[in-house]
Amino acid sequence: MEIKTSTKFVAELIGTFGLVLFGCGAAAVAGADTIAGLSGIGLLGIAFAFGLSVVVFAYAIGGISGCHINPAITIAMLIDRKISVGDAIAYIIAQFIGALLGALVLQQILNGQVAGFTAGEWAYGSNGWGTGYQSEYGMTSAFIAETVLTFLFLFVIFGTTSKWGNSTMAGLAIGFTLVLIHLVAIPITGTSVNPARSFGPAILAGGAALDQLWLFIVAPIVGAALAAIVWRLLEKKTEH
Repeated sequence: MEIKTSTKFVAELIGTFGLVLFGCGAAAVAGADTIAGLSGIGLLGIAFAFGLSVVVFAYAIGGISGCHINPAITIAMLIDRKISVGDAIAYIIAQFIGALLGALVLQQILNGQVAGFTAGEWAYGSNGWGTGYQSEYGMTSAFIAETVLTFLFLFVIFGTTSKWGNSTMAGLAIGFTLVLIHLVAIPITGTSVNPARSFGPAILAGGAALDQLWLFIVAPIVGAALAAIVWRLLEKKTEH
C-alpha cells in the first residue's frame, strides 16, 4: 500500500523535531562538564544523544518515510532518484518546521529556569565557528569538516540501505556513524551535517549563529550531493 505524502510529511516533521529536541537539548541542558554539582554528559554524551536519536527514529518512522530527518539526505536521495521531487519538497519543508519547533520547545524549557536563563551567542545547541565558539576553528576548517563528514555519512546510508547492505541493521550503522561524526566535529562546529538541525536553533539564537547558518546549509548539501554522485558511479560499475 502506497503511503500518502501527507503521512510522510508528519513523520519527517516529528522525527526532525525529536532529533533537535534530544540532540540539541542534550547539548544545551546537560552538555556542560558540571551542572549544579552534578556531572554533565560532555562531548561523548552529546554525540550519543544525536546518534541514538537517529537510531530510534529510523526504527519508528523508517517504514513510513525512510527517516531522512535531514534535508541533505533528502537531496542526496533525489539525486540518486530514490525519491520524487514532490516528496522531496514536502520532506524538506517538514524537516525545517520540525527543527524550528524542536528548538522552540527547547527554548521554552530553558527559559523556565527559576534562577533565570540568558541565551549566549550560540544558544540552544547552535552550530558555529571562529572566535568564541568551541575550539575556535576557522571557516575553512568548518566547511571542510562539514562537507567531508556529510559525504561519509551519506556514503554509509547509501551502502547500508542498498541491495548489498544489511537493511535490518541499517538504523544502528547510520546512528553510530553519526556518533563518530560528532566525536570529531563537536569541537570544530558543534556538528551539523544537517541543515535543518542547524536552522532551528540558529533562528532562535540569532546573532552569530544566524550569520553563520549559510555554511551549515551549503556544506552538508555539497557533501551529500558528492556522495550521491559517487554512489551512482559505484552502482554503474557493479552492473557491468
